[in-house]
Amino acid sequence: MRNLFSSLVASPKFSFYVTLFLFIVLFGAGSVAFDKFFSLQVFLNLFIDNAPLIIVTTGMTFAILSGFGGIDLSVGAVVSLTCMSLAWLMRETTLSPYTCMFLVLFIGIAVGALNGFFITFFRLQPFIVTLGTMFLCRGLTAMISRESVPIENTEYGDLAFMSFEFGDYLISLGAVIALVVVVVATLVLRYTSFGRSVYAVGGNEQSASLMGLKVNRIRLIVYIITGFCSALGGIVYSWIMLSGYTLHGLGMEMDAIASSVIGGTQLMGGVAFMPGTLLGVMIQGTILTIISFQGTLSAWWTKIVVGVLLCLFIVMQALVTEHRNKLMNLSAEDAGKKKKKE
Repeated sequence: MRNLFSSLVASPKFSFYVTLFLFIVLFGAGSVAFDKFFSLQVFLNLFIDNAPLIIVTTGMTFAILSGFGGIDLSVGAVVSLTCMSLAWLMRETTLSPYTCMFLVLFIGIAVGALNGFFITFFRLQPFIVTLGTMFLCRGLTAMISRESVPIENTEYGDLAFMSFEFGDYLISLGAVIALVVVVVATLVLRYTSFGRSVYAVGGNEQSASLMGLKVNRIRLIVYIITGFCSALGGIVYSWIMLSGYTLHGLGMEMDAIASSVIGGTQLMGGVAFMPGTLLGVMIQGTILTIISFQGTLSAWWTKIVVGVLLCLFIVMQALVTEHRNKLMNLSAEDAGKKKKKE
């Protein structure tokens, strides 16, 4: 039994199992405490309400996974700039909503490329670089308008309220896009050479270079992916808010980092499991849903609980890493003893 537990802790997916167990406990607690909590629609609402955060967190996971202190503080600002750009384009031009959405995706790609360029070729810390682009994007958003700009395009409104019904249940277009993004990201990381390269670079950059991997190019692409996900998350966020505003997406970068880490992504890089990232977001959504059903607690309790969970998961990651190192050392010692006997 002890060996089984030791092997489970040493598994790369141990954090995912803990996250899954935590989600089941939280959802189960809500189901026991409140009537009508245990229903398929409440479960689907977790995806509907958190679709933008799911998309943004998927991109954030790529950044953290790539190592070198990988992080992107600009994602919330990109969401805000995307929403504002969409609102301005549909108010001031005659472009179709689809053309506007296509154009604003390049905002995220451009910001991601800028982040990746300075991080990879100048070896600057991601925290500093992305902090700078965060201020840049917030400033550009304020230059377009400091007031809230409503999106009044009828065709765009139809997209915002589009949903897929099956029986008595429904799921929004944004939620479907978020799930597709998670599935694609999972397949890319697991089954493509690029995905394996991201793991390798995040795990040990020097070893990856010796293997012949183009570390700079891989990391640049990673930040472009993060920027793209931020812009796409901004489009889905605009379907919820139907406006552009300088404070849209405020603090979303912290929610994304917390969700990714709670989902099993190691801050040191090299370890991540995309379904765990999805569960990390859903845990935040479940806590907020429980608070909504309770009715008297402040939504700030979500931040408090998530903060506690984040600290616990960081400590757990450190303990798990230490345990894995001990197992590796024991394995090396056993191999050495066998060679001596031979």
